[in-house]
Amino acid sequence: MADKIVIPTDQFHFQCLGLLGNLDPTDLINAETNRIPFRAEHFSLDLWKDVFRSWPSPTKGWKDWFLRVSHSNEVQWGEGKLDQCIRLSLADMERNKSLLIAASYFWSDTLNAFVFSHGPASPTLADVLMLTGLDISTADNSHLFDTKPSSKVETHAIGGWSEYIQKYRKTRPIGEREQVIFLNMWLDKFVFCGRLAGPTYVYLSAAERLANGGRFPLGRYLLGSVYHLLHQVAKKLLLGQSISNLGGPWWFVNMWLSVHMHKRLGFDLFAQHFPRDIAEDHELDEEVSASRSPLNYGEAAIVLPGTSGNEDQVSRFFQTLYEGLAKD
Repeated sequence: MADKIVIPTDQFHFQCLGLLGNLDPTDLINAETNRIPFRAEHFSLDLWKDVFRSWPSPTKGWKDWFLRVSHSNEVQWGEGKLDQCIRLSLADMERNKSLLIAASYFWSDTLNAFVFSHGPASPTLADVLMLTGLDISTADNSHLFDTKPSSKVETHAIGGWSEYIQKYRKTRPIGEREQVIFLNMWLDKFVFCGRLAGPTYVYLSAAERLANGGRFPLGRYLLGSVYHLLHQVAKKLLLGQSISNLGGPWWFVNMWLSVHMHKRLGFDLFAQHFPRDIAEDHELDEEVSASRSPLNYGEAAIVLPGTSGNEDQVSRFFQTLYEGLAKD
């Protein structure tokens, strides 16, 4: 089958999918540069109002619910490559709004990459694995989000996520249903960041599969969601349309850009502090810190400082990306 879908080249261990053109991508990159949003000259901060309404901000009760559910499911989460990413939801992540806005004008739909002056750069599956620890390699033979869930949750009349936690967090021993409902909130609010910014059952079937010990490449779904989000943003920017709240994993784009730019921003990744696994109302002794050193790149990146998104900050980030980063 391989010989029917790939095109061999004269390069050792190098094959192409589809029609084969010039192996030198310079002409393609130069042509594509004329089709990225900043060339459309529709730059205005007014287009960015209410864009980050689905940002995964802290929710009262979430940390305590995490501690309760993780106590009996930590081993299963580790085996399913969920533990690192679920723990990221404990951080109060600040938006680097200026960097997100500036970088979005350099996104190329054709290349699925930011076309910066210092060269194309794009989030990859390796980045997903490094920053979140999510599964990127398990074979996926199902239509995950087309499967009808067997569980039911109340979403329309329940209010917001705080009310969701109050309703479904139990005091008796953890059952499978509670874990399913917990994972549904994690996927909706903290991973894919639904545009409703409130409880839904969109990810309930995925939550059921994870709670049952099922494996699927959640990291690939996350990266696909990132590409889809940036596609929607670039399309609107090219037309000079308001971005509005699209939902989507802006948080991951924020982490990736912060790591990509951390030297330029002057960040020491592992001088950061990640919150400890302690209850929300727990009173610490004076000599005990509520935070600890990061254990991985994700924990380091998610607690980096943010910016407010004023015109001067956006302009400086845009100029940096337009002129390119120094080679060192």
